[in-house]
Amino acid sequence: MKLQPDRAEGVNVIHAYTADSISVNGTAHPHAVLVPHTGEVLPWDAASWEALTEVHFAHIAQARPELVVFGSGARLRFVKPALLRPLIEARIGIETMDSAAACRTFNFLVGEGRRVMGAILLPRV
Repeated sequence: MKLQPDRAEGVNVIHAYTADSISVNGTAHPHAVLVPHTGEVLPWDAASWEALTEVHFAHIAQARPELVVFGSGARLRFVKPALLRPLIEARIGIETMDSAAACRTFNFLVGEGRRVMGAILLPRV
């Protein structure tokens, strides 16, 4: 599914999301990623939804986004609130949705100039 044809100036844009990759700024990533509103797209060492730990979210909290859009894979799956403690303590908002919706929402929010970070799992993860 193609998400957005043009790249907004100076921000990361998710162009495509498939079962095998996430394309950010024209580069396909065959693994889970952390996509900040600007800067380098980072591989996210989340091996699976079941393997998520508090450390995964602590890494995100260190980047200090105002909001995290968490894409849980092919379907909506909420993580245990205890795992989100680093974000909650840092007063960073988090929205959980399936990964396709998270990609669309990320693009919308960066288009509004928000300091958002996408934390996106692939469907097979």
